[in-house]
Amino acid sequence: MSIDIVFTSFPSLTTNRLRLRQIRVTDVEAVFTEFSDEEAMRFYGHEPHRSINDSQEWIKRIQAGYDRRESIHWGITLHDEDHVIGSCSFHRFDSGFHCAETGYELNRAFWRLGIMFEAMSAILTYGFTELGLHRVEAIIDIANESSKNLLLKLGFSYEGNLRQRYFFQGRFEDEYYFGLLKDEWKGSV
Repeated sequence: MSIDIVFTSFPSLTTNRLRLRQIRVTDVEAVFTEFSDEEAMRFYGHEPHRSINDSQEWIKRIQAGYDRRESIHWGITLHDEDHVIGSCSFHRFDSGFHCAETGYELNRAFWRLGIMFEAMSAILTYGFTELGLHRVEAIIDIANESSKNLLLKLGFSYEGNLRQRYFFQGRFEDEYYFGLLKDEWKGSV
């Protein structure tokens, strides 16, 4: 598949339980519910949203990133509903679209149900088979055991940390790097 097609028509994906689709302006309330939850955003690296306007701005930023061919940000919904319960993405593509970073977040009401594993498996399969990615990277807070366990379950390898690389909430934080290569991906979905 040509990368041009991906950025011409947003790629919707489906799994056994989920539908991954483009996030719309009409999803602002669902986005705010997720991004304003202090516990859900504890390891996100950005302050929680304090108003609907924060969520509107976030949606505008991800839509602009897609328009500039910089990111693909999927909203996660259950098959039989159109309510966004989380999101996952590819962003920070290299110039040849061989490497991308991934990120994800999920409404706390849906934690520990295997939803993010299913969603991430779908976008990784899409990234390696349709986009032609060779490598996917993830950067996490190592204290986030759930995120670390998810990445390891998906087949990512811990590759190291960059000490005090990120300034957040008045202090410098380490960034922990994980990577997954195309030939390591087993296609969990």
